Order: sequence, then structure tokens, then C-alpha cells
Amino acid sequence: MVVEAVKVGENRYRERGGRYFEDFKVGDIYEHRPGRTVTMTDNIWFTTLTMNSHPVHFDAEYAKHTEFGQPLIVSTLTLAIITGMSVSDISQKAVANLGWTDIMLPHPVHPGDTIYAESEVLSTRPSKSRPGQGIVKVKTTGFNQNKDVICSYERTVLVMGRDNDVEEKAGY
Repeated sequence: MVVEAVKVGENRYRERGGRYFEDFKVGDIYEHRPGRTVTMTDNIWFTTLTMNSHPVHFDAEYAKHTEFGQPLIVSTLTLAIITGMSVSDISQKAVANLGWTDIMLPHPVHPGDTIYAESEVLSTRPSKSRPGQGIVKVKTTGFNQNKDVICSYERTVLVMGRDNDVEEKAGY
């Protein structure tokens, strides 16, 4: 994660994080830390919030009789956590997320698992329609504590350039 401290007054500094478009280099890999241990409480809250009513996510007795033998963390929660872990490295200075593709969930996640993630820069190009901004495509991969791949996807993000910093203009 790229973090800078900008002086905003006498003896006063403000943290600014994230990468500008110019900071992304094809082939670079960013390891997103810290990891995040997911709990049954996280899972129940997320199933309730998103109205996911499948009992394998919140009914331990039901889940015990499935091939998994225990509750599963909702796959969209896994995706959300991994995406959130990548924000400081990938999209802290984003103008917009343009899309997610090729989402794969090859290994189940259970309460008590710890999630880690990393992103590889696949491509970059200046925006044709938005001067001072660029398009960055990354492949993000999530792992559990045993290094099993639990999720992967490609994400395309429109990122502000160094000379087009909204934070600077807003005095943020």
C-alpha cells in the first residue's frame, strides 16, 4: 500500500493512501495485508443483510449433513472481503470500478478461516475519453490460512492520474 503524509498545517499531517494510475506497472503483485479471519457472526449478519436464505450458511445442523459437514461462508461475503482488502492497493484512488470478470470460487470457506489476498497488475492504459485518468486491470486471488485458493477474479478500475487528484482539489 502506498501511503504518503501531506502537510496540512503547522505540525499537522494528513495520510493519503493509494496508487495513482502512473504507479501501476504490469506484472507487479501487491500482497494485501492484514488478513481477515471470518466468523459465524460475520456470516449470519451478511446472510441477513443480503437476504440469502440458504441454510448451509447459518444452520449448523443442516450444514452438518451436507458434504461440507459444517456451515459455509457465503461466497459473496468472501468476494466482498477480498475486494475490500485490495482497496488500499488497487482502488483507493479509483474514479470507478468498471467491472469484475472470471470470478472463481474453487475452495469452500468456513467460519474460523483466515483470508489473505494478492493482486497482479495485468494491463494499464490511459483513458481515451477521460484525460488524466487510466484503466487498470488486475487479477486478484484470495487464499486461506493453508494457502488454498478460495477465490479469484479480474477487476478493471478507472484510476485518477497524479495530476488529476480529487483529494488535492477537495482539500481532503
